[in-house]
Amino acid sequence: MKGRNVRLKSIKKLIKSCRIESQETLLGLLQQEGYEVTQATLSRDLKLLKVGKVSDGHDGYVYTLPDDENRQDSELTMAQDFLRGYISIECSGNIAVIKTYSGHADVVASALDSLALDEVIGTIAGGDNCVFACIREGYTGNQFIASLKQKIPEVEE
Repeated sequence: MKGRNVRLKSIKKLIKSCRIESQETLLGLLQQEGYEVTQATLSRDLKLLKVGKVSDGHDGYVYTLPDDENRQDSELTMAQDFLRGYISIECSGNIAVIKTYSGHADVVASALDSLALDEVIGTIAGGDNCVFACIREGYTGNQFIASLKQKIPEVEE
């Protein structure tokens, strides 16, 4: 099974090199490349990559990617959101518990999801001041934190 980051790279390559008008078309192309992906997963991937649709100048719309400058700005914003809201991170088994300032759990969870760390399956924002991140099987809490620090060097445990 191919990993998420590899799939995301393939999606970007396909969007840059092919005229893709629908998720069904993109899903078919991914399946031809050997990816076992559902429409729901593809939809989340497109949202994560900030894929948009633009007019093709004729009678339809095609998928497009944001330019690198916009992507870097977005990653910087996510990193800042994470840093403003988190207090500490502690891991136990395949769960990372991220304590946040009151009212910041949703923002921190969203920022973590947007960073697209391969180690993270998903996040759940607590009611107010806690985020739970599920760490993918085969990864440790220390690997998750190391990967997070690569994206956000200012993170402290």
